[in-house]
Amino acid sequence: MAGKRRKFDAEFREGAVRIVAETGKPIAQVAQDLGISETTLASWVSRARKAGAATATGESEELARLRRENAQLKKDNKELAMERDVLKRCMVLWVK
Repeated sequence: MAGKRRKFDAEFREGAVRIVAETGKPIAQVAQDLGISETTLASWVSRARKAGAATATGESEELARLRRENAQLKKDNKELAMERDVLKRCMVLWVK
């Protein structure tokens, strides 16, 4: 008969995944150190990596949008600077 199923809180799961990610230790070793099943830890790590990939995709889209916006703002700024310079020259000619 199988033993009683243990429940782990989110903080414990995140900590275990962080240990695997930051130390580079194998999942089997970290699972043994924490006293949990290797397959359980492997599924936590897999879910975290998928969530990280989804976040990275969203961030890359946001980065692309910000780069386009930055390029447009630079273009507008350059155009406004040219218009300002033209107006300065006109004022100099008009004052004389």
